[in-house]
Amino acid sequence: MLENMSRRSRSLLSLTLTTLALALSILALCTSYWCEGTHKVVKPLCLSPVKMRNCGQNNSEPYTTESPTQNPYNRTLSPQRRDELAKIRQRQLDNAVHYIWETGEDKYTFRYFHTGFWESCEKHVDGEKCRSFIELTPGETQGVLWLSVISEFTYIGLLGMGFLLMWLELLCSHKEIHALKINAYAAICTVLSGLMGMVAHMMYTTVFQMTVIVGPKDWRPQTWDYGWSFALAWISFSCCMGAAVFTLNSYTKTIIELRHKQRLRLEETRAASHAPPYDEVVPGGGLYSVSGLLQCPDGMIDVAWAPDGTVMGVGNGDVPTLVLLGGCGPEGCEDCEREMDEMEEAMERERADSPC
Repeated sequence: MLENMSRRSRSLLSLTLTTLALALSILALCTSYWCEGTHKVVKPLCLSPVKMRNCGQNNSEPYTTESPTQNPYNRTLSPQRRDELAKIRQRQLDNAVHYIWETGEDKYTFRYFHTGFWESCEKHVDGEKCRSFIELTPGETQGVLWLSVISEFTYIGLLGMGFLLMWLELLCSHKEIHALKINAYAAICTVLSGLMGMVAHMMYTTVFQMTVIVGPKDWRPQTWDYGWSFALAWISFSCCMGAAVFTLNSYTKTIIELRHKQRLRLEETRAASHAPPYDEVVPGGGLYSVSGLLQCPDGMIDVAWAPDGTVMGVGNGDVPTLVLLGGCGPEGCEDCEREMDEMEEAMERERADSPC
């Protein structure tokens, strides 16, 4: 699938995954549902009219009322009413004593709780009561928790930097070299972000497990499991690493494409400027020009070139003894000077051999 995608499509896919990872990581850090479970707490005793409304039902027989029972010693009540209230109160106290000595889990209740980086909340009858999770952690693990928090912020910061660089790459897509450099930096930021996120998540898990074992007794959970915030954090990490893979793939493939284009251009240039074999160029001891575009200033090699651009013969035959094989500019070059020297020496030898 990636082989058939264009560079812009790969960049858009990386940007989409980075955006999703950034949004999920911020949401996970701000919520307090990384871990959730139940706390085992003792039910409030039903030994006073004030506490009766906080009691639940006893398995043996009901012993509570919705509202506190009136004081049977109130002098404003009739004697008959006071006797009835005294019997009710005595029966409730008997049930309360029976409740205290009842075996099993009946004197305990389980309260739901959820915990995040910042707070731990416990569900009560009148709503949730939250405490700072940093204060709940043991002293020897608070440093690890702070490192986890710093790693989470670094994770989000690097993700944000990669997000901005990917947007900048899309804006500069018409400039291939600049876009390629930006893509390389975006890939580095995304990979480092994923590593920091993994470290942060693992450190928080370690801190929570240590708090469960040696934390405050009134907070230690009876049962617990990871919550949806924890799942969001790891989904964010997966999206981040996916974006890093796509970004590196885009960078590598673009580099390969550029090198392939450069190699093709170089081969075309070499093919266009390739000289014919020596045996074809120099038949019969003569030298011929391999380029029809060669032009030389007047007076430099006028003995070998006619004013109309054709080759002039030198010596007795029609075949010239020397013709330039490369171009020469006004300032000349070492090859041109060497060829001119050879031409002059050949002309001098011919004059010396000539009987005239």
